[in-house]
Amino acid sequence: MKCRICDFDTKLFEDTQLKKHYFHCSKCQCISLDPTYYLSLEKENTLYNNHQNSLENQGYVQMFEDFLDYFWEDLTCKEKSLDFGSGPTPVLSQLLTRRGVKVDCYDKFYQPIKCYEHQTYDLITSTEVFEHLDDPKETLRLLAKHLNPNGVIALMTLFHSNDEAHFLTWWYRRDPTHIIFYTPKTIEVLAQQCGLEVVRTDGKRIAVLKKR
Repeated sequence: MKCRICDFDTKLFEDTQLKKHYFHCSKCQCISLDPTYYLSLEKENTLYNNHQNSLENQGYVQMFEDFLDYFWEDLTCKEKSLDFGSGPTPVLSQLLTRRGVKVDCYDKFYQPIKCYEHQTYDLITSTEVFEHLDDPKETLRLLAKHLNPNGVIALMTLFHSNDEAHFLTWWYRRDPTHIIFYTPKTIEVLAQQCGLEVVRTDGKRIAVLKKR
C-alpha cells in the first residue's frame, strides 16, 4: 500500500492484540490503519457522543490553554479564527472567545455547515482531529486555502515514536476512531505538500504551520 502522506511504499505490520493491520512508511514515518478496520460513520459518531469534555473539566481546559499559549505570540493578528473539528462541546472556541478572538466552528457531525466557505482566517485550529482523517492532505490543503497570508494553522495530535514495537503498546492506538498517526517528520512532509511549513513543534503533540 502507498503511504497516505507521501505515496512511498509502506511496510505492513500486525497488531496481534487488537487484531488489526497497520502500514508504516519509512520515508515520512506515517503509520496508518488498514482501511478494512475503519468504523462506519454511525459507529464513529456514537463514540464521539460519549466524550465528556466541558469547561467544568479543569484538566481538559488547561490542555487547551497550554496549546494556545504555545503559539500565541506567533500570531501577528488575532481577529478571526476557525476551529476545525470543534466536537460536541467546543471548549477551545470558548477559550478563544475569552481571549477576544472571533471564532467560527466546523465539525462534520456537530456543526456541519461549512461556515469557512468564502472566509479566510488569522488562526485555524484543529485539535485531536487529524488522527481521524482518511485523507489528511485534502483536509490540510483545504485549511491552507482559508488561511490569511500571515496566519497560523495549529494542529494537535499525539505523535508516535516511530518504533513499531512501542506503537504496539501505545494506548493512543486503542481508540477505534484513530486511523492515522504522525511524527513531527510526518507533519513536516504533509505541510510541504500543502504549501505550508512547520515553524514550531513541541515534538509531542503540537505543530504550528504557516504558508511558505
